[in-house]
Amino acid sequence: MDLFTATDISKQFSAHKALDKVSLTVKEGSIFGLLGPNGAGKTTFIRIINQIIAPDEGTLQFMGRKLIPTDVDQIGYLPEERGLYKKMKVGEQALYLAQLKGLSRAEAHKRLLYWFSNFEILGWWNRKVEELSKGMQQKVQFIITIIHQPKLLIFDEPFSGFDPINVNLLKEEILNLRNQGSTIIFSTHNMASVEELCDHIALIDQAKKILDGNVKEVKKTFATNTFEIRFNNFTGDIRSFLPEAWEITGEERDEDLRVTTVRLPSDCGPNDLLRLLIPHTTIHALNEIIPSMNDIFIRVVTQQEGAGNTSTETPSA
Repeated sequence: MDLFTATDISKQFSAHKALDKVSLTVKEGSIFGLLGPNGAGKTTFIRIINQIIAPDEGTLQFMGRKLIPTDVDQIGYLPEERGLYKKMKVGEQALYLAQLKGLSRAEAHKRLLYWFSNFEILGWWNRKVEELSKGMQQKVQFIITIIHQPKLLIFDEPFSGFDPINVNLLKEEILNLRNQGSTIIFSTHNMASVEELCDHIALIDQAKKILDGNVKEVKKTFATNTFEIRFNNFTGDIRSFLPEAWEITGEERDEDLRVTTVRLPSDCGPNDLLRLLIPHTTIHALNEIIPSMNDIFIRVVTQQEGAGNTSTETPSA
């Protein structure tokens, strides 16, 4: 089931086009990665979902119907720009904000005690926010974002400022929330986290959606038919056994083994590579090199920016 759908969303700010007919579909119970370089339009899109600003064009659907103002009660939003009342006590502020989200004081207190204990910040309940480190403040904001158990959670750069241990803690909690039925839109520059967490991604650049798909399928689509092969060392040149059209892109040694990376033509496969090498050496491993999301991100954005900078006009002197 589709929990959220955006169709042809456009937004203009004066002379700047922030979004240009962007369409996205977020499946219920999934983690959706919203990616893009700075200034691409991600934050504008997130603000439109939260109804902080309205689109100039396009439609938004939530739970199978048109998005309405009261739907904000079913959305939890952790913005990249953090903001807590510095002089308030941590627990007092968390209770206040949880009640604003519709919880009774008793229920809010019960849930907050659980999450504060889980994130090991219960001892800071009666301390002022300004006494907390940046990472601890972010834990508090994360808790406040999810405390009312909304249908849709939106995290904008949630790992910013966290050390590796707390990043892993937050990743585990995000996956737990997904497994418990939450739907999550996750915006980040951390491509490793995208591969670990996201089921589906969309890449926005220069106000347009330029890539959209299941993470595994996207990575497979961008594969270049390149294989790493590990084999016993031998006297001779591996190139002498391979057709000229096969490109060797890397060679190294790993203890007593040689490691060679070969890019094959599209009409050839790993069995062809093995057939040519087996008569001459012992093969220890053969692995296809699948590009990382970071590689794909750089490749697609670079191509998009190159296309956007192409002009047939003659520069003025």
